[in-house]
Parts: sequence; structure tokens; C-alpha cells
Amino acid sequence: MGNWDWQVFLQDPGGEYPSYLQWMLSAWGWTVSVALLALVVALVLGSLIGIIRTLPDSPWLVRLGNAWVELFRNIPLLVQIFLWYHVIPALIPVMKSVPSFILVVLALGFFTSARIAEQVRSGIQALPKGQRYAGMAVGFTTAQYYRYVILPMAYRIIIPPLTSETMNIFKNSSVAFAVSVAELTMFAMQAQEETSRGIEVYLAVTACYVVSALIINRLMAFIEKKTRVPGFIVSAGGGGGH
Repeated sequence: MGNWDWQVFLQDPGGEYPSYLQWMLSAWGWTVSVALLALVVALVLGSLIGIIRTLPDSPWLVRLGNAWVELFRNIPLLVQIFLWYHVIPALIPVMKSVPSFILVVLALGFFTSARIAEQVRSGIQALPKGQRYAGMAVGFTTAQYYRYVILPMAYRIIIPPLTSETMNIFKNSSVAFAVSVAELTMFAMQAQEETSRGIEVYLAVTACYVVSALIINRLMAFIEKKTRVPGFIVSAGGGGGH
């Protein structure tokens, strides 16, 4: 431990940033930005796909949703990022002007949307069927009973797995270095090469990821506590009651 030199973060890297510490904080900001924007994409798409996979009278939509999940869940994330970066711009010329940052957000968001779609589907199907019938009995349309009856309860059920996916999306954002997005992993690789202080650099970057994960965990635990419905228990089979 005596050979460690934490003052390396006060050194001038000779570029855009006056110190390695400020460079790392900037990279942390890029990591958070990629992860949060990808999470928004994943939640919106994942919720939509998860919902259409449970529609009772739309088998073709169900098949479309199933195809989406199988496609994006079974292709490795790094491969998907390279597809967005190299293949899609070649097929769709207008995408050539899209920044790498946006392409990574889309790749990570689409990849995670398949996992969230599965969780939303499971949450909806875990609810007692009587809730759906009650919504229909009071005259709700399909959209209305999903919005006012089913989804508010389904989201409460899936908060724990959503917590895991939110933490995963922060960890998975590290692959953005592959297309030159200046996030924490790219900072660590470049700073280690320039300073030969890999232990200090990688420990600091690890601490950034750990702090991010702890904040997410506490925030989601708070949300789960505030949204919990007293006395509501979902049966293991998904068709039980309260």
C-alpha cells in the first residue's frame, strides 16, 4: 500500500481536463447519462412490449412482442452496439450523422427493453384475473383497465427485478468504450496507460460504479416502500388472490 500514489488524480493529463480527477468525474457523468437515457428507452419500450404480449385478443401483437424479446435478448450487447455503430448507418444513411452517444443509448435501451418486457409481462400475469374482470365490469376499455387497474399493481410487483435491471444498465454502460464514448471504462484504460497507475485508477473507477449502484439500490428501495400495497400478496402461480 505504501507504493500507491493517489496524487496521480491531481496531475495534469495535458488535454481537455486540468486533472485526472476532473476527467474521471466527467467520464462518470457520461456513464450516468448513457445509463439514465438508456433506462428511459428500456422502460418505455419494455413496458409497451410487455403489455402487448398480454393482450387477450391480439395474437399477432403477442407474436410481435415475443419476437422482439427473443431477438434483443439473445444477441450479445456488444454485438448489438457494433450493429448500431457499423451496420445500421450503412443501411440507413441518415443514421451516419447520429452521434456515437445516441447509438449506444439506443443499443443499450433496446437490449434492456427485452428483459423489462419479460418482467412487465410476468407482473401483469401474476395479478388475480378478478382485477381484469372488475375493470371490464365497470365499463373500462382495454386501454383504461390496463392504465387504471392492471399496470399500477403490476409495476409494484416488479420493482425488485426492475432494481436489478437498473443496476445492470449502469454496469452494461461500460461497453460504450467500444465505440469511443468517453465513459468510465474508457477513462480507466487511457489513464492507466498514461500514468502506469492502474491500481489507483481502477479502484477509483470501481468506487464510482459502487456508489452508483448503492444510490440506485436505496432509491428503488424507497420507491418500493412508498408504493407497497398493504396486505397485497401475489401467489406463486400468478392466478391466486390477496
